Amino acid sequence: MASQQPALSILVREPDGFTVWPGPPYPPGSNPPQKLPKTACSATTFSSDGSRLLVTVASTSATVYDCSSLSVIRSFDLPGLTAAALSPTGSYLQTFQKSSSPQVKNVTVWHVDTATATALYQHYQKNLSKATWPMVQFSADESVACRMQTNEMQFFDTKDFTKGIVHKVRFPSIAAMQLASDPGSHVAGFVPEAKGVPASVQIFSCDKDAQNQVVARRSFFRCSTVQFHWNKGSTGLLIVSQADVDKTNQSYYGETKLHYLTTDRAFEGIVPLKKEGPVHDVRWSSSGSEFAVVYGFMPAKATIFNKKCNPLHELGEGPYNTIRWNPKGRFIVIAGFGNLPGDMAFWDYAEKKLVGKTKAEWSVISEWSPDGRHFMTATTAPRLQIDNGIKIFDHSGSLQFKKMFENKLYQADWKPEAPERFDDIAELTTSLSNIKIEDTKKQGSRQGSKSAQTSSKAPVTIGAKPAGAYRPPQSKHTAALQDKLFGGLAPTGSVSSAQPAFISFCCMPFLALCTTNQPSKWNRPEMSKTALRNKKRREKQKEKKAGEGSSADDS
Repeated sequence: MASQQPALSILVREPDGFTVWPGPPYPPGSNPPQKLPKTACSATTFSSDGSRLLVTVASTSATVYDCSSLSVIRSFDLPGLTAAALSPTGSYLQTFQKSSSPQVKNVTVWHVDTATATALYQHYQKNLSKATWPMVQFSADESVACRMQTNEMQFFDTKDFTKGIVHKVRFPSIAAMQLASDPGSHVAGFVPEAKGVPASVQIFSCDKDAQNQVVARRSFFRCSTVQFHWNKGSTGLLIVSQADVDKTNQSYYGETKLHYLTTDRAFEGIVPLKKEGPVHDVRWSSSGSEFAVVYGFMPAKATIFNKKCNPLHELGEGPYNTIRWNPKGRFIVIAGFGNLPGDMAFWDYAEKKLVGKTKAEWSVISEWSPDGRHFMTATTAPRLQIDNGIKIFDHSGSLQFKKMFENKLYQADWKPEAPERFDDIAELTTSLSNIKIEDTKKQGSRQGSKSAQTSSKAPVTIGAKPAGAYRPPQSKHTAALQDKLFGGLAPTGSVSSAQPAFISFCCMPFLALCTTNQPSKWNRPEMSKTALRNKKRREKQKEKKAGEGSSADDS
């Protein structure tokens, strides 16, 4: 079964181009080999299933690679290219080009596998933003495709894009939308707050016969933008609402709230968080039955909830603003990146215990490997221009690999793979523990045989004293001096690492001075002749002044 597992790969992009590394482990002290020679580009991205790779050169071209062979499938010459995106399985390419007039359609959907570069669908879009790109959203299996337009959501027939718009859902003042991915059964839309009317999120079914019926709805004030998080199964939607201004004046960055909607209307409301403050990060588990949230003013709190919004487990508090759930659903990392010091805590959710802690300072991006056994962090430009590098940890937080880049590092991504294609981490842990136990037994037997041989040859020593811990020469008088110095409040016994730090650090020189066995007082050296003359002179001056003072009093 292990031989059937796909090989891990990492995409690395530097100023002079991108390359692909094989996944860990790597030999100690060596650089990972390159599966593909460096190729000049301005941006790269994998399809969601990891089958294809999109490589773009700004204002020039877009090239699609086959990830299994790293060979070119198709190259598109696109003057004025600004952005490009692949569909989840890599069948369709979507591009945005600069346009001089509305008559020129600048958003195009291409079919990657056709012999000729023929546009399947085109429309004009004036502006490009991160919130609205890609314009056409696909479900994971590419059976549903839709886009947002003024006051409506429009649906396509993915089997024949040439038909254009086949269905429409009227949604006045819509500002953002998100199609559920796995499966593409529902779509959510957002209307911002305006003129005293609260903001709202509505969920519609993608079924043609029920598209105009609202499945779930949630309204709230103090909201200008939202982030949507669908779970696997498309039954629950988490909504992070954000307002630009915090009316309580507790946060400079505005106010955030976490709302939860279910398609069966079992829950419609706000997630009950136990601490005030912003919502830093939220992630669904791979099963879609639990979600984890990092929230609150620093130190932030991390909690896991079930689908009914009931808290299941607390992950503690700390300087955290990031949470990453293992693709297998067993391990969780909570971390503090960005302007935080980079603390990371690795949790075993199955055992409900903390398995390790470490640090990854100045990390910009972080993600689990598809097999769930490695966690990668990277410091990248343009967020940080120096100390760019990659670190890879195992599932317990032990550092396995580290590489620093003399030049800038722009991107470091795992090649996506289906987690179901990998063995569970428990099987790997069991096999490793068996190996360690066997090795220990072998080493123990060898050591036992050697000790038996040496014991038979060596003479027997009676009354030998066992070697104890090292004691400084002055330690036997330390307890009495501590009682004198601290009024009996100091701990008894010799000064050790278990006692207060101020005793061992600040008082040890004084204790050593007091407990030394030299007969002279305070270990002072004998005074020289000059010092003795000066001392006598000072004493005579004092006596003279004292005599003058007494005669003045008598007069």
